[in-house]
Amino acid sequence: MFNTSHLNDELQALKIDVSRLLNTSGEGIRDTASAGADAFAARIKEALEELSEVLSGEEGQVRQLISERPITSLASAFALGVVVGFAMRR
Repeated sequence: MFNTSHLNDELQALKIDVSRLLNTSGEGIRDTASAGADAFAARIKEALEELSEVLSGEEGQVRQLISERPITSLASAFALGVVVGFAMRR
């Protein structure tokens, strides 16, 4: 007949090996995901800093444009508010 003791020992050894492999690959996946997330966060931070610099430069131009044409700026802001308001209602 079958040697169940030997088969049981083989299954236990296989179970331990599979468990070890799963734990190792899980740690590797976690480390890889963590490194990828850190790199992604660094790229986002750089992009936000660049956007901040660009917007700071544009702020002066917008202030000058508004001060040169206050009535036109006010009418444009009102029209934009009306359009956004209608769009939000739907």
